[in-house]
Amino acid sequence: MNILFVCTGNTCRSPMAEAVLRHKGKDKFDVKSAGVFAMDGNDASFQTKEVLKENDIIHRHQSSSLSKENLDWASYIFTMTSNHKRAIVDQYPHVADKVFTLKEFVIEDPSDVDVSDPYGGSVDIYRHTYRELDSLIEELMKKLG
Repeated sequence: MNILFVCTGNTCRSPMAEAVLRHKGKDKFDVKSAGVFAMDGNDASFQTKEVLKENDIIHRHQSSSLSKENLDWASYIFTMTSNHKRAIVDQYPHVADKVFTLKEFVIEDPSDVDVSDPYGGSVDIYRHTYRELDSLIEELMKKLG
């Protein structure tokens, strides 16, 4: 099963989600990440790498911009916000049936469908986002079997 996580710049949330699912999924999933406004080749943020390291997750990352090839490759596309989802569906309507915010896919009737954005924040803020993603990915794995 091919999973694509999408955020804005592909340096914080989506690479963190990619790393967590790859770590927990133990080869059960093929996982990639991209950003709707990403520049190709950037490293994950220092804070992202720090928080992943604290959780014994090794992840080598280079940002990539969202592409039709990645969207077509994916079995599921999980965005970090409703705005990311809308941007994808507006530009690539042929993938609309497989695009979900991560929260709307795993939480029944969520009050907020957006994963908190740690961009520019302290390592503590990134830890909060990590915990949020870790919990959501646990539920995602249960749901996908």
